[in-house]
Amino acid sequence: MITTTLSFVLATLTTAGPQDAMMSPKNPMVGGAPMMEMKNIVENAVNSPDHTTLVAAVKAAGLVDALMGKGPFTVFAPTNAAFSMLPAGTVDKLLMDDMKPTLTKILTYHVVPGTMTYDSISKAIKKGNGSAKLKTLSGGWLWASWNGPRNIVLKDEMGGWANISTYDVMQKNGVIHVIDRVLMPK
Repeated sequence: MITTTLSFVLATLTTAGPQDAMMSPKNPMVGGAPMMEMKNIVENAVNSPDHTTLVAAVKAAGLVDALMGKGPFTVFAPTNAAFSMLPAGTVDKLLMDDMKPTLTKILTYHVVPGTMTYDSISKAIKKGNGSAKLKTLSGGWLWASWNGPRNIVLKDEMGGWANISTYDVMQKNGVIHVIDRVLMPK
């Protein structure tokens, strides 16, 4: 059930394109569900059929209360499709009780303190001469850079890359950017 719920949430986030959030900053659609600016990150994520796997993982890691907190947080939210690209059995293994520390590290690696919008990430990339180093809640680093004139990509500590497909989904306690890969810390 957790995997099914998380798959639903992740699928929602992947179906919306980057233009969706930029064209409609208030209540953009993610996975066919409106994301309400007056709700927090968790309240919106549970409504996204593209992010069910992510929601299940957040629940299994015990991070629901933290992500419902004041924040602000910037969440790079992998879709269900992103989780499905992991090796077979990885998600089910990560959702097991004895894997909670590893799951927590992976999930908090997708969160940056503060509200990093498309504009603020772009400014950081420009200031960094083409790359911005972002410190995550897990203590690790992500690197943001441009892939074309408007698309921002993220590089993780393992050398993997994720595209941001939907930008600036504003929340009561931060912002969500939908990504197409699961980011991996060292």
